[in-house]
Amino acid sequence: MNTSLAPAVERALAAAVRAPSPQNTQPWRFVVTGSRIETWLDRGRVLAIADAAGREARLSCGAAVCNLLLTVRAEGFRAHLRIRPVAAEHDLLAVVDLERGGSASAAERRLAEAVFHRHTNRRPFSDRRVSAAVRSHLVAAAWTERGRLEFLDGTGRYPRVTALIRQAEHEQRTDPEFRAEAAYWTGRRSDSPDGVPTTAFGPAAKVPPVVSLRSSHQNPAVPPRPFEQDPLLAAVLTDDRGTAADVRAGLALQRVLLAATADGLATSFVSQPFETAATRGPLLELFGGLGHVHALLRLGYAYSVRTTRRRPVAEVTDIREPAR
Repeated sequence: MNTSLAPAVERALAAAVRAPSPQNTQPWRFVVTGSRIETWLDRGRVLAIADAAGREARLSCGAAVCNLLLTVRAEGFRAHLRIRPVAAEHDLLAVVDLERGGSASAAERRLAEAVFHRHTNRRPFSDRRVSAAVRSHLVAAAWTERGRLEFLDGTGRYPRVTALIRQAEHEQRTDPEFRAEAAYWTGRRSDSPDGVPTTAFGPAAKVPPVVSLRSSHQNPAVPPRPFEQDPLLAAVLTDDRGTAADVRAGLALQRVLLAATADGLATSFVSQPFETAATRGPLLELFGGLGHVHALLRLGYAYSVRTTRRRPVAEVTDIREPAR
């Protein structure tokens, strides 16, 4: 039986695993059969408390598929994507069939190059404003994957969203089960292949900001620092909802993150209100007129930080012989 991957496929999978995931859980598995790459949800790596329905994990798998697609196109392949191709297989999220003879646009190559530079930045951002041109670029990135990016500053949603973030952070900070789950996945050594190492934490805020950042991602060894008081927030939405929409939103989310990285922006996630029952419903209702909201992002300019590690491709990939 063949147990090796074609170099281009291995490079694509190395890019796929660079996708973000909640607490760096990396909830994906890949099955390679000839020129076909399947992306499966790994139920054993879904956060049981913060993400009981697996919604954030499916977003992460969609983000991994985005990285994979950009990389194989940059390698000269045509990639045919099907999302949730088998209704009965709930955890088979995407299938990519490769065919030689494709080409990537200059924009896609730029995004593919950003894959290994993108990282979550939990530290303070500067007061430098994100220009209208850069915002338009990010909005276009989401549209490319049939998603929508909505900036919240200057809208009536901003104070209501930030209030929900603070409420959710308070509930999580006082919930023993949530704290235990977060503690399991965080505070790891810098060479850990999963989870969030202490080196990736940010400092505590010197003055409580409008947007509460995760207390579980604060490094007590670093002196408190002032954070931006009115961070730029954006929401990623789709027109529909459900498992396939989660995956599609993950593709849109990742394309936005890569475009932001290529444009020199720092990004981090504000996921708390999705993860608590008391805030999830009000958050969804707040965006009801625009679509189904999947993610909230904090964007701005900041000093770069180190990327976190990932599990080796061989650990997350099964290779199968094509049927004869």
